[in-house]
Amino acid sequence: MDRAARFLVPLPTLMGLLIFLCVRPGAEGGKVLVVPMDGSHWLSMKEAVQELHARGHQMVVVSPELNMHIKEDFFTLTTYASPYTQDEFNHLLLGQTYLIFERTHFLKMFLKAMESLKSAALVFQRSCEELLHNKELIRHLNASSFEVVLTDPVYPCGAVLAKYLSLPAVSFLSSIPCDLDVEGAQCPNPSSYIPRLFTMNSDHMTFLQRVKNMLYPLALKYICHISFTPYASLASELLQREVSMVDVFSFASVWLFRGDFVLDYPRPIMPNMVFSGGINCGHRKPLSQLNGQVSK
Repeated sequence: MDRAARFLVPLPTLMGLLIFLCVRPGAEGGKVLVVPMDGSHWLSMKEAVQELHARGHQMVVVSPELNMHIKEDFFTLTTYASPYTQDEFNHLLLGQTYLIFERTHFLKMFLKAMESLKSAALVFQRSCEELLHNKELIRHLNASSFEVVLTDPVYPCGAVLAKYLSLPAVSFLSSIPCDLDVEGAQCPNPSSYIPRLFTMNSDHMTFLQRVKNMLYPLALKYICHISFTPYASLASELLQREVSMVDVFSFASVWLFRGDFVLDYPRPIMPNMVFSGGINCGHRKPLSQLNGQVSK
């Protein structure tokens, strides 16, 4: 009952803030704490952050000093110390990019990819430790009267921070490979009908394809074990009680997916799951009147 109440009460406000449906240009803006995932994930989220800023909201982005793309811009950038030097950071995150172009045996490629994943996961994990153990910064954030946390759950540090600060969380994502997002939202997820990531199945599967669809995600559990387990320990330490990542993700008030049923197969969704397909599409200039007549 408490969980249901938590979803229902803040949802209208969050929908107005994040989906841009109910915010009038002259309305008073809110204060949004943004905890992004670095890399291409940030480039996607930045579009939403910029639109919220244009609507009059005050955007405060929290990031480690060493990062790839998160630089001072239209938002307020708050940084904290990074546990790595620039050379270490570049090596751990970018040192294995040559694997993309390497042709080798699948098993060898898989093992190298797992090592690269472990290195990248360690970078983000230690960065999260620096943030959550920075008591002065946490006190500052707690006293800053934020109304909501916008975060990418692929980097679960923002979800952990939102739960610790008792702030409504909006998760901005495409998907999490091992369905932690679905579990966190308590959404039905029938393997017999929903094609799993990387299976290449359609929504019309044979019996053997349905079996594959049920077994294939088991391999992805290993990837999520590497990527997410450390954050459960950090959350348990911070909250001073045992919690799982599903517990942390279930705190999210809104799930804002960068997808659309035009391209994705339809699947069950919960009332607090919203699709925003096209948010990263480029805006082309309309055809001129002359070009329009020629095309006819």
